[in-house]
Amino acid sequence: MQWSQSFRMALKSIAGNKLRAALTMLGIIIGVSAVIIMVSLVQGTTKQITERLQSMGTNMINVNIVGRGSTRTVTESDLFGFRDKNNTIIEAVAPMINGNVTVKSGDKNLSTSMEGTNEAYETVRNTKVQQGRFISALDVERRQKVALIGTFIAQELYPNGSPIGKEIKINGDLFTVVGLLEVKSNSTAQSQDDKVIIPYTTAKRLLKNANIRNFYIQAKTSETVNDAMTTLQDFLFKTFNSTDAYRVFNQADMLESINSTTQTMTLMLGGIAGISLLVGGIGIMNIMLVSVTERTREIGIRKAIGAKRRSILSQFLIEAIVVSCIGGIIGVILGFVFSNVIGNAMKIAADPSVPVILISFSFSVFVGVFFGWYPANKASRLNPIEALRVE
Repeated sequence: MQWSQSFRMALKSIAGNKLRAALTMLGIIIGVSAVIIMVSLVQGTTKQITERLQSMGTNMINVNIVGRGSTRTVTESDLFGFRDKNNTIIEAVAPMINGNVTVKSGDKNLSTSMEGTNEAYETVRNTKVQQGRFISALDVERRQKVALIGTFIAQELYPNGSPIGKEIKINGDLFTVVGLLEVKSNSTAQSQDDKVIIPYTTAKRLLKNANIRNFYIQAKTSETVNDAMTTLQDFLFKTFNSTDAYRVFNQADMLESINSTTQTMTLMLGGIAGISLLVGGIGIMNIMLVSVTERTREIGIRKAIGAKRRSILSQFLIEAIVVSCIGGIIGVILGFVFSNVIGNAMKIAADPSVPVILISFSFSVFVGVFFGWYPANKASRLNPIEALRVE
């Protein structure tokens, strides 16, 4: 029997049992679409995080001061002295004072996060303004009560106009808005667009002499990052006499850690979704065994008039492959569509890559071959005399 004829017979058999064929394909459809959706969302999330980190440059170093007590702090004079001493490998230092504050304008008020920093933050963290200006060195020196606000706060407090030049109260103190930050994420509550930035010298007074617990250092180039890391760790160890008092991270290490974690998550989620494909394969085997039982007399007649074992085997095997292929194609389409729909709903740029789609579809075909072989082989081995006796 020719392959084309076997294919036509397979389609005819599927068309004759539409509901059963649809239910058989369901496991394959769910499995393929689930793999594509899960992996696409994970890869999309990874891509967004990676782009965000890369936009800050691979020459940024982040230091967190941990623990409590006055002996576990770094003063701005220490930081800027360290910068000036190592100006051949260090470009800039941006101290950070963080806290939660309440901002108010008119009868509207919000709880948000506050970052106290200096003018270097703009380049170190690659932070831009879409309106107005950034904090200046003079603002820091004179402890000016000026603020930059994120787009979420601007939308909530000033929905009908520009916030530049307007006055807001931060924890009851009056500040002038001098800049509107560029959109960083999705302009929603608790996102990167829900914050205010003020001079760190002003933040110290606002938060009652808060200490610098975090700061960013920008190396001159990506080639001097390792030298800057070594020099910085020596400086911190001399300051605290303990490696437990601080944590040092650089962008390259963070990117490597994120990529490693997401690769593990991709494999894990892909494996979980792949279980649906195995369940779909078992469904194919079950239906094909039923089909062999129902068509036992047909098989006996075909064998009696000269059909070879190979022809019977190919007919049932192709039928199983056709079922899995149709299910795989539908699964790919649904996976592509729903990964984008769910991604848009979650504000994630889903990334349904071609390799993932090809692997998912190929696995669905393999499932059809693997689970269709046993029923097809059983059909080809039927004794024609016993098959003809079946009522």
